[in-house]
Amino acid sequence: MEKETNKKLALGLITLLLAGVGIIFVFTFGDKNYGDIILNNIGLRSWSKGNSGTHYTIYYSLIFFIPSVILGYKYKDNIGAKIGRGISIIMIVLIAFGLLFSVLKV
Repeated sequence: MEKETNKKLALGLITLLLAGVGIIFVFTFGDKNYGDIILNNIGLRSWSKGNSGTHYTIYYSLIFFIPSVILGYKYKDNIGAKIGRGISIIMIVLIAFGLLFSVLKV
């Protein structure tokens, strides 16, 4: 029984962790964008034109949000899975609206 509880806890926390890492990639805290820092440290560009243009961290954040939603649906009874899934869905919707409005230039 304890093993099953640990498994439920672990998968739910993974969902929350993925959502948290996605949030770190999307938001700027103070004057630092940790997504930019992480990408630059591993050798990936965070902007299409140096420090301007398309901000790639939004696309990289989807690498974390989408699996969080999938795990949240697959293991919906696990501890933390619903919260992680909900956060990720909200973030994906916000990103989609942001991309839509940037394309339409509204």
